[in-house]
Amino acid sequence: MKRTLLLATVLLSAAALLTSSCGTSDSIKSLLLTSSTGGSTSVFNLSGQDGVVQLKVFAIYNSGKQIDVTTSSTWSVTPTGCVFSGDPTTPCAGPLPPYGPDTVPINKTGLMTGIVSVCTWIDPIDPTTSKPTTPPAWEYTGYYQTTATYRNFTSQPVAIGVGAAVVQSGVPGCGPS
Repeated sequence: MKRTLLLATVLLSAAALLTSSCGTSDSIKSLLLTSSTGGSTSVFNLSGQDGVVQLKVFAIYNSGKQIDVTTSSTWSVTPTGCVFSGDPTTPCAGPLPPYGPDTVPINKTGLMTGIVSVCTWIDPIDPTTSKPTTPPAWEYTGYYQTTATYRNFTSQPVAIGVGAAVVQSGVPGCGPS
């Protein structure tokens, strides 16, 4: 009877250890900030007036699983650089407008909208022709550096350019589309 009780206790203890994943951790390792609207993992563009970028935040766990935590994340946005003047020879027209509800807000679902009419892209001058490059070789004059935070983890920064202005020859919008 004692041997059966001891064997049952050992078997139950072994089963408890196996099912509890003792010795392993499935905690968050990092965050990944990306966009479901395309682009690379570090450069996005708000193209056109009222253009949008759908940002997504994924918690990356030690086990490799990824869980969408976008609606539970907070945002940090820092304007970097300047607004394009419309003249490639003197590209800066002043600082980017500050992040906020009237410029490039991000809602609870991670949707960033370009409300302010600015352009942060320039098609540089080709030194051989003294005209903008063809096809365009878009470069930033400025961008909104954006990170997401979830449970004391902060994502990698991404650069979000804004092409929501009429520039160069009256063409609406600017930058890559």
